[in-house]
Amino acid sequence: MTRKFWKRTEPLDSIESEQAELDHAELARLLPAPSAPPMPLDRQLLFEEHLLNEIRTSAPAPASAAAPAKRPGRRALLIAVPVAAAALTAVVVVNAVTSGAAAPRSGPASVEAPVVPVEEGSTVQLASTVQQIAAAVSTQRIPEPKPGQFIYIKSKVSFLSYSHNADTDESKTRVQPLHQREIWKSPDSLGGWLDEPGYLDEGGIGLGNDNPHAKPTNGKDIPGEALRLSYNWLKAQPTDPEALLKVIYGTVSGPRDRDQQAFETIKGAINEQLVPAPSAAALYRAAANIPGVVVVQNSQDAAGRTGLALARLDEKTGERLELVFDRTTFAYLGSRGIQVKQVNNIKPGTVTERTAVLERTVVDAKKARPTSGGPA
Repeated sequence: MTRKFWKRTEPLDSIESEQAELDHAELARLLPAPSAPPMPLDRQLLFEEHLLNEIRTSAPAPASAAAPAKRPGRRALLIAVPVAAAALTAVVVVNAVTSGAAAPRSGPASVEAPVVPVEEGSTVQLASTVQQIAAAVSTQRIPEPKPGQFIYIKSKVSFLSYSHNADTDESKTRVQPLHQREIWKSPDSLGGWLDEPGYLDEGGIGLGNDNPHAKPTNGKDIPGEALRLSYNWLKAQPTDPEALLKVIYGTVSGPRDRDQQAFETIKGAINEQLVPAPSAAALYRAAANIPGVVVVQNSQDAAGRTGLALARLDEKTGERLELVFDRTTFAYLGSRGIQVKQVNNIKPGTVTERTAVLERTVVDAKKARPTSGGPA
């Protein structure tokens, strides 16, 4: 029996004993599989815009001290493929945000995960590095989307695929092949489109109100924090780094490290969003005030571009998230996740995540690409 997990979700808890596993398997053969009702709209929107790649799970059940740390999900809507409830050996498939009607495609076969030397980070040049990054973004001319227009971001991505064979207690750490991802988002993030060939239905899926399975119940915005990382939301936030960081901390919750969540929130804001220059500069300065953030001198994005990184280690998962910047222009290039401590049999140096922003601009229509100006 082999259980597989995509990186964009947490691995399931291991079976406590061999006898329990046999009992569960027997029950699985006797009991029918439960139905899989679609996810309600409010939850869809919350997941779509709550970092897109920084999904937070609800509080887990208490675990023993010896239990392995769980890895948080990335920019994804979690969809579980139903199996017999009593079996407790579910297959969880997670992909980019999709509708609640069906599970996303698993995508092409995974490949061996890259393993690189682990470079130690330092706070020695943190203040000066962040100052250079903030100064560079402050001088950029960033287009302002108008009503009816869409923010377009094209990127290259790869995420971890982790599998564990409960019969042999063997684990394999592999990654998705590098592949293209395109997203269109309205300034208020109420509408949009996502295309990730091989991992979503052909042509992509709608986001927010553009999702055919969205069923508004009151004709108004879903209450809560679902839209807090939209362009409009970011533009409305304070540009004082301390005030902005206080807002960011106010949006995180759950049992996970609040500092790590805050850092991941900043990553979620800059990775697949268009951020006004003053807000972007404030985000980077705020990042420098998060405990545990360091500078890594050598990192690399999914396009193979090398640069320096602002990074923070998640002590529970053993993974360090790195935000990669060009050494000369200090422009944001993408992100990298690298295993620093061995957790869940993932060896140090394993590259668990790679993203690279290839294009970021404003287009006049959903599914329009900047090169053609026409529908995708």
